[in-house]
This record gives sequence, C-alpha cells and structure tokens, in this order.
Amino acid sequence: MRSSLAAYVKLLRLPGLGGLAIPPVFGAISVGVYGLSQLSLLFFIGSMAAIFGFVLNDYADVELDGLIQELRNKPLVSGLVSRKAAITVCFVTMVLTFMLSFVLWRGEVLTDRKLAALSMIVLAWLLGTIYNLYGKRIIASDLFVALAMSFLVLFGALAFDAPGVLTWTIFVLTFNQTLHMNAVEGGIKDADHDHLMGVTNLALASGVSVTGNRLYIPRMFRVFGMGIRMCSVLVVFVPFYYGIDHHTWQLVVLAGMLAGVLYIEVQLLSLTSFDRTRIRKLIAAASFLRYAVVPVMLMAVIGVAGGLALAVLPVAWYLVFIPLTGVRPFQPEM
Repeated sequence: MRSSLAAYVKLLRLPGLGGLAIPPVFGAISVGVYGLSQLSLLFFIGSMAAIFGFVLNDYADVELDGLIQELRNKPLVSGLVSRKAAITVCFVTMVLTFMLSFVLWRGEVLTDRKLAALSMIVLAWLLGTIYNLYGKRIIASDLFVALAMSFLVLFGALAFDAPGVLTWTIFVLTFNQTLHMNAVEGGIKDADHDHLMGVTNLALASGVSVTGNRLYIPRMFRVFGMGIRMCSVLVVFVPFYYGIDHHTWQLVVLAGMLAGVLYIEVQLLSLTSFDRTRIRKLIAAASFLRYAVVPVMLMAVIGVAGGLALAVLPVAWYLVFIPLTGVRPFQPEM
C-alpha cells in the first residue's frame, strides 16, 4: 500500500507542484488579482496542467526509460502504476481543468477574453502533447513545452483582464526558464543516454556528449545556455523601467539573486566530468532561486509578506510532500 502511494506521488510530481503549478497564479497577480480563493483555484488548474504533461511524458517514454538502469524505478517502468492508470490520470486532469475554469467564473458572462483564456489552456495541451509524444524526433521541440508553460501565464491573466507589461515579462521569464530547463539542463543531465534512445535534441545536435565519465559541453552550447540566462536578467528589470511600483532594495535583492543564478549557470556549463547527482543539485539550486525572482519582483504590489509566501512556497511544499515518496529530500530519483 505504501509503495503504491509513493509511486503515485512520484508519477504526479506532487512534491514539485509548488513551483510547477504557479504560472497561472503569477499571470493573475500581474493584472491585479489578489483574492486567495481565485489564486487557489488557479493553482489547482496549474497543478492539473502540470500533472497532465508529466504523466503523459512518462507514458510516452515508458519503454525507453526501461532501457536505462537509473530510470527503472519510475512508477510506470516498475509496474507499480499501470499505463491504463496513467491515461486515466491524463483524462481526469483535462476534465478537471475545464471544470475548475468554469468554477472560477461562476456567475459571470463568458466573454471573448475568457474564451481566449481557455484557448491558452487548449494550446498548452496541444503543444505539451506534441512535445511528449513526438518531441524526441523534433530537434527544437523544447520550444513547444516552453510555450505551453508560458501560455498558462496568459491564461491566468486573461481569466480576469488584458495582459500588461508585467504579464508579458513573466511570460518571457517562464518561457526562458522552461526552455533552459528542458534544452540545457535536461540536455546535460541526460547526455549519457539520450543518444542511445534515439533522441534528437539541441544538446546532442550541438555536440554535448559523455565518454566514460568525461562530459563535453561545446562552446556553442555554453553560449546558448548563458544567453538564455542573460536574456532573463535583462527582462526582469523591464517592468521597473516602465514604472511598476517598486522599492530600491528590491532591485538590489534581484541583482543578488540573478548573480546567484548566473554563478550556478557557470558551474553547470563548466562541468567536465559527468556526475548526475551534482548536476541535479545544481539544477535544483538554480530552479528554487530562479523561481523566487518573480515573487520578489511583485513585492511592492502584493506586499513583502505575500512575496515571501510565494517565494518559499516551492521549498515548503516540496519538504511537506517529499516524505511521501520515500526519497531523501533534494536527492531526486527522476
């Protein structure tokens, strides 16, 4: 019973939902929505979208994952969760997304803007499905999943109002982070076996390779990874240029956080030996730090307490739910 529960918690990526489900919430906050009930519903909608994507990915990759020793403990590969159950989860999350959207708008007229918001969800599903089912054969498929996550930001905004500069800033930051997570971090983390699985991606096409224990990251790929990070650094300060409320100390804190992200990026792109555990730790550190950037950006709008609550949410959520997986904290298996 315990092993079955742990398997489902891993399959649903429950410990990671504190950060993965937040894009619609950021989108709503960017247009002035601060109600806890509304933001909570958006968080659940984001959770459904994230679960759909990850479970479908595991379903599509189950046979390939079984070829890799480190991945044989994944729920579908080990058989603790059936493939039929995975498809059921995908279907249920799609239905719940629509249901929760209409609960969000209960008693309101379904306007063109709300229909546009729903179209963002549909586009996110479409792009996520293409990525999960066919992404390994499309060299730039990481763009699809990056757009899918970014469209969730637009959903959160359009659900209530027209997107503004702050919304589009968060849209670009979400796109950059997701693209980096999949193309750069994922490309390096899985470089030892992606070529064995017939994967076609930007990392392999650029020449990232593992020979024995030696990791080779070509200069072109390093420039690509650092370029995404530098783009985000510049974009973070765009709303302040256009007059969004802020405090001087916010800019100082943001500069320090972004310096930390860039430092970790240099560490990742400078690796010459393949150590998946170290790579995962660098990825996790950058992810938690990078996630907190948007809450700090919003502190003058939602208050310091609100910003801090959003900033610590992914870590607190992770620490609460990771024991259910039976995995030691910050030692991911997948």
